[in-house]
Amino acid sequence: MSRTHSSWIFTAQCPSRIGTVDVVTRFLREENCYITELNSFDDRDSQGFVIRVEFRPEAPEFDSNAFQQRFSSRAAEFDMQFELTAPGTRMPVVIMVSKSDHCLNDLLYRYRTGQLSIDIRAIVSNHPDLEPLAAWHNLPYHHFPITAETKAEQEAQVWQVIEETGAELVVLARYMQVLSTDMCSKLSGKAINIHHSLLPGFKGARPYHQAYDKGVKLVGATAHYINDDLDEGPIIAQGVEAVDHTHYPEDLIEKGRDIECLTLARAVSYHIERRVFLLQKGKTVVFAS
Repeated sequence: MSRTHSSWIFTAQCPSRIGTVDVVTRFLREENCYITELNSFDDRDSQGFVIRVEFRPEAPEFDSNAFQQRFSSRAAEFDMQFELTAPGTRMPVVIMVSKSDHCLNDLLYRYRTGQLSIDIRAIVSNHPDLEPLAAWHNLPYHHFPITAETKAEQEAQVWQVIEETGAELVVLARYMQVLSTDMCSKLSGKAINIHHSLLPGFKGARPYHQAYDKGVKLVGATAHYINDDLDEGPIIAQGVEAVDHTHYPEDLIEKGRDIECLTLARAVSYHIERRVFLLQKGKTVVFAS
């Protein structure tokens, strides 16, 4: 079990100013809280500051509402926006998927074994193929077919599920549809996508076969927040492995799937543990565990 399950998490973001670390750590000392992990970063390009602290209260009783009220006055001096997350918090999640099951199956395993502190509220797909997998986990499965003519209607159905379930995060676990500008806007900073990252890049059909034909030496995956630029959203995590001439297309595909699973799970973990901060121009700060 990670420390996050037993620690409070404090995160904050504000303009760069002298005393930003001190105002947080001094307050925690005054509140009799022991810091177990601290990360901060000052970005000289955006003149922005971010901080993440894990801590445990030493007093037997801890009033989180009073804690936040008392800190608010100090935060105001720094124009600081902050959030406090309780131990054991399980983020409500909706997973979107098409036909490939490797990322979904991996997330479900980590969910079932408690490796990911998430509460999967529903699985949404444009195909019926993976409904038995959802049923085995006793999870609601929504099949919403989509065509070019029904895209707006289908996305309205998806959005209704997201709102009704109270999902705070949407995970695109190989959902092979391009989301509309409106949907990307609604899910900004709240939806994570995964895709292969072959080096050099190969677009279009059968990318792994193209990579094989060119003798590619690296395969990988990128997990990022979605935006209106296809596969170009703010990056959360990446994975890469070396390959050589002994790897045929089917070997590259298998290795790529493994990397996608690991990279997506890592990105989801970073997000739910409040380790990811978005700065200006889509840059991310990630305090990896």
